[in-house]
This record gives sequence, C-alpha cells and structure tokens, in this order.
Amino acid sequence: MFMPLEMEFGWTRSLTSSALSINLVVYGVTAPFAATLMERFSPKRVAVAALVLVALGTGLTIGMTAPWQLMLYWGVFVGLGTGCIALVFASLVANRWFSAKRGLVTGIFSAAYATGQLIFLPALTSVVMTSGWRTASLVVACFAAGVIPIFLIFFRNSPEEVGGAPYGGDHQDAAGGAAPKTARATLAVLRQAGKKPAFWVLAGTFFVCGWTTNGLIGAHFIPAAHDHGMPEGTAAGLLAVVGIFDFIGTILSGWLTDRVSPIILLVFYYGLRGLALFTVPFVLGPEVQPPLLFFIVFYGLDWIATVPPTIELCRKYFGRAQSPSVYGWVFASHMIGAAIAASFAGAIRQSQGSYFIAWITAAVLCLVAAGSVLLLRRIKPDFA
Repeated sequence: MFMPLEMEFGWTRSLTSSALSINLVVYGVTAPFAATLMERFSPKRVAVAALVLVALGTGLTIGMTAPWQLMLYWGVFVGLGTGCIALVFASLVANRWFSAKRGLVTGIFSAAYATGQLIFLPALTSVVMTSGWRTASLVVACFAAGVIPIFLIFFRNSPEEVGGAPYGGDHQDAAGGAAPKTARATLAVLRQAGKKPAFWVLAGTFFVCGWTTNGLIGAHFIPAAHDHGMPEGTAAGLLAVVGIFDFIGTILSGWLTDRVSPIILLVFYYGLRGLALFTVPFVLGPEVQPPLLFFIVFYGLDWIATVPPTIELCRKYFGRAQSPSVYGWVFASHMIGAAIAASFAGAIRQSQGSYFIAWITAAVLCLVAAGSVLLLRRIKPDFA
C-alpha cells in the first residue's frame, strides 16, 4: 500500500514508513502486557477485543485524508490489536494446552502467524491494483470481523474448561504458570529479567530478527523489487512463496527445538540469514531468475524459524511461569527492531535512491547476532 498512498496523497516514503514503524512499535510494546490482560480477563475476551480493534483500525482508514489518521488507525489501533494476538498469545496457549512437544506446537503456531501474513499479500496486492487500496483495507477489516464468531464458538481458555488436561501432562499443569496480573508486575518481570545477561542476548538477537523480517523484507521487499523493474504482483507472489516455505521451515524448527540445542539452531539461522541478505542487491531484477528464487526459498525456510528456539530458551533461563511474560519483552524488542528497520530503510531509499545500504546493514547485524548467541553457552540455565 506504500505506493498507492504516496501517489494519491503525495506522501513521502519516509512518512509511510513512519506510520508502519508506529504500528510495529505499538504492536511490540503491547505484547508484554497481553499476557497480563489475558490473565485478568481471559484469553478469549482479550483476543475478541483485539480483533475488533484490527477491524476498526483497517476499516477507518477507508475515509482517511491526513497522515495522522494513517498513524492512528493503522499505527495505533491495528498495532494494539495485533500485539494482543501475536506470538505471546501463542506462547501462552502452548503453555496451557501442552506439556509435551511444546517446541513443535510453538513452531506450528509461529508458522501460521508468519504464513498468514505472507499468503494474504498476493491477494491483497491484486485487490489494490484492480480495485484500489480502500477496497483492500475493507477486505482486511471484514476478515478480522469474520474471525470473531468462529473464535467465540470454538476457542477455550484452558483444558479445564473441557474437563481435560494438557497434552502429555496432568490437570496440575493446565495453568501453565500464572502470568503477572498487573502492569506493575509485568514491568517488574522486565526489571528482574534485565538483571540476567541471557535476557539481553535473547532480546538483542530477536531485535535483529525483527529488523530482518517484518521491518525490512516484510515492509520493503515489494517496493525494492519494484525499483528493480519487477511488477508489484510478481513481488507479492514471491513473498507468498516465502510464506509457504516459512510454514515448512518453522514447523521443522519447532521439531528440531525438541531435539537439538536451541543455541546451535539460532547460530545456524542467523548466520545463514546474514549471508543470504548480502546477495539481495545482486539477485533482484525485473524477472524471477534462479538466484532470486533460491533466496526466496531459503529465506522462507528461515523467516521466523528463530521463534521456537527463542521461546524454549526463555523457558530454560526464566522458568515456565515467567517465560510468557519474559518472551513478551523479548518479542517487544523484535518489533522495535522491525520498526527501526522500516524507518531506516525508508529513509535510506529516499536519500540514496536505493535500498543497498539497508540490505548490507541487515546482513551485518545477522552475523553479529549469530556470534552473540554463542554467549549463552557460558550462562547456565536455571530451569533446564
């Protein structure tokens, strides 16, 4: 939607990127408090309210005429809604419903989270190109509203509501560890976690993960490909391919997390992602050539494969009870990284006329993240 908005309203790439950055920051900062809200009001109520916010935010953009409206509707409303039903929600549900194979389950949830975004892109891009960006916004609003009754009918807050026990556990495991019940307690979790070096390693590396997925590829791949002469529909289709392979890669990552050291997995993921990003400026072009297709397939497999091992390391270093809240703060770092990357890449494109510096910066950050993960081998987990 960057280019249609810029063409209609005369807005700059920096301005549209800033609106997206607000969305990502609000999204990320909401995440640590989502578990607290769910503990006080139940996951079902919070998720329904979040879906209402998403539907409202996307629906209201249809009538916007000024930048502040884009920042409020898409930035704040949609950011709040998606922040409440993102991966922190998945982590909480996995903790409540599964005592065994949580890595695999978390991988499936994570794959659905990312693949849903990427699969919808080609369809929405087609709608933007044929019917305009307002119709695309309305489609998103209708989908968000349409999920609400399905969720109300089928979702249950815990196994206890259906007289069952978590998979691979007993009734005593059903709560999955209580989340903080107040905002002050949630902030206290951050203060406690911040005293441990493991938290800063996980938050720092996940910052890079957000920078190189949602913030850079997710936000700027289509306009970057368009700069190289590729039609928008083709670029969006490539992101859909990323989504397909992400589904495979993230589930596989969850399976591996139950069997292989999460530290080794993260070193492998970040290292190869960095090497792949170095190639982007040289493989983008007007047509889809084999080197570009190879990058797309590989990046799809690695898109958010980092999530299952990161969640597992949160459990090992901070315990099952605190891990959803700690992961919420780690995830906030992820989205702050994404927000900075979205603004940074937009500013680079506007000032330099290309995204070259943005790609190289992201590649270097990934290699730094890969090296940083190894620091965890010197820190003994408290809950291994």
